[in-house]
Amino acid sequence: MALEQLSEVVQRCQDLPENSYTSEDYDVFNVAGRTCIEEGNSLQLLSIVLDEKNQEIVRCMGWNLLPPLIQVLLKKEDKDLPHCLAIFNHLIELCQPKELLIGLLEQLEHDDPDTIAESLHLLLTPLQKVLLRLGVRKASSLGMALSSVLEQLCKLPVPGTVEQEQDDVFSLCRCCSELSAFIQPFVEEVQRNHTRGKDRAQKVGDLPQKEDELRAELLKFCMQVLSRVLLGIQLRDTDTLPESPLRDFASSILLSLRSIGESLPALVHRPLLRHRQVPGFLEEEVRYPKESLACIAHLLFVHHLLADVFPTVYSPVYCLRANMEHICLLLSRTEESRIQKGLELYEKSLVRVENCGLTVDLLEIKSFLSVPQNLVKVMTICPHQNLRHRGLKVFQLSIDKFNTEAKYKFFQLMLKTSNHSGVEGYIIKNIKDQIDSALKTGGGNLWFEGLHLLPLLRSVLMLPDGPETDLLQYMDRIMESLNLLRYLVIRDKVTENQTGIWTELYKIEDTFLKPLRVGINMSRAHYERELLITQEDKKTKAKEPSISVSVGDEKLPNMTTDRHIQALHSALHTFDMIESVLVRIEELIEVKEST
Repeated sequence: MALEQLSEVVQRCQDLPENSYTSEDYDVFNVAGRTCIEEGNSLQLLSIVLDEKNQEIVRCMGWNLLPPLIQVLLKKEDKDLPHCLAIFNHLIELCQPKELLIGLLEQLEHDDPDTIAESLHLLLTPLQKVLLRLGVRKASSLGMALSSVLEQLCKLPVPGTVEQEQDDVFSLCRCCSELSAFIQPFVEEVQRNHTRGKDRAQKVGDLPQKEDELRAELLKFCMQVLSRVLLGIQLRDTDTLPESPLRDFASSILLSLRSIGESLPALVHRPLLRHRQVPGFLEEEVRYPKESLACIAHLLFVHHLLADVFPTVYSPVYCLRANMEHICLLLSRTEESRIQKGLELYEKSLVRVENCGLTVDLLEIKSFLSVPQNLVKVMTICPHQNLRHRGLKVFQLSIDKFNTEAKYKFFQLMLKTSNHSGVEGYIIKNIKDQIDSALKTGGGNLWFEGLHLLPLLRSVLMLPDGPETDLLQYMDRIMESLNLLRYLVIRDKVTENQTGIWTELYKIEDTFLKPLRVGINMSRAHYERELLITQEDKKTKAKEPSISVSVGDEKLPNMTTDRHIQALHSALHTFDMIESVLVRIEELIEVKEST
């Protein structure tokens, strides 16, 4: 029935001009053609489609057959597959490209990853052919197609292991390779246009040229791939995975940027450059998204992709300055992949700088303060232990790269801004190491001995809230402060007083030691009383009560009485530990001052 209807409408329309086809003709052709495919009459349909007398009709109406044809091609099991493929290929060559473009893009939209991968595999090449048939007015259509393709690509899972990438279990590698091939003819066209444009400019003078819209669409696409795809992928180096389609895809995107006239060094160093107004319809944040630029920096400095085109004339300090904006952005994110890339980029940028090679004036630059603050958040609240540990490693590396004056100012700034006892304790430990180094060199370090050191010591040897300071919350800072004071008392002789500790000691006793002693006694009394009440409650109540504990606004699971008693004992042990160090320091001071 459907085949007969199709034959009738085709025969009726053979002798009619195109503008004489009625809406009823279109409807009959579409419904009957689709039914033929669904009922397995694709061979007969193929003969109608290929008939020379029917080419004008097929050219106007055939694109509506794309949906059922693509469904058959995606299933790959239908006995009519060869016939449907032949019909599909003929339509791609014959039908109007604008209608084909709409039809193909509609068939790209899926939610299931397997279907997405198969659709991209099937439709990218036909889509490329259709776009190339559009001629010089293809820019907006290319932009629409690339946006749709990228939307689908972003839905595919990312391989998490080397084995998954090798086996391409999610088909992302294949899709990326095919996408790279898909954009290549358009990149080459932009290259040709760019070369012709330069030749014209040389002949008529350096006049402002209207931006190539095709170039603008490709630039926007490459930037989106960098931020939406590559920034979420953990690329493997050649030692781990010699052949990596994802690494090749990243290289191809960088090459495409370079081919359409973008300078990779200029993109990386963009935070340091004065931005001139760029002609065209793309706004700055669309043209050069910050996350995309950060991804480029990561690919160049961490994975060394296209290293041969990156000039070596830039100093390590200059590269670090440029990368600090990218690092700051990546470390401010919450996604694991972005934080990891931020740490990798920071580490690679620092390794190239000589120890003590960063001067104090760099701390006047906002990013040199923002990056450590973001790094502190990674070290303290990031849920991934491996990133916290790596963050601490990079934090120490950054300290090592400052010269002594910069270290001094950096320590001051971190003590004021970190707001975390563990970080403050770590800074104080570094201060102790710098003082030790200064004393060993015999007066060669002015910043960590004598008058310069005293303001830093005053900011360390104090209790943030006096005797009311929460000793448990500030335990790391307090213990490192006591260890520093103990070291100074042992290492610096009263007669030499290289650090100034002996002339400052009376102030330290008033601002640190005495308030700490009072704080220990107050805290111990409070916790001993709490322990006694809790133990008595346990004896009098047959049913073990639950104790509610809140941290900030978040209510934690109820704590049993035994757990509560254990926590109180632990707190009392902490007070004993602090007091034992305090007593030893007081004894050392007494011995030193009496000799």
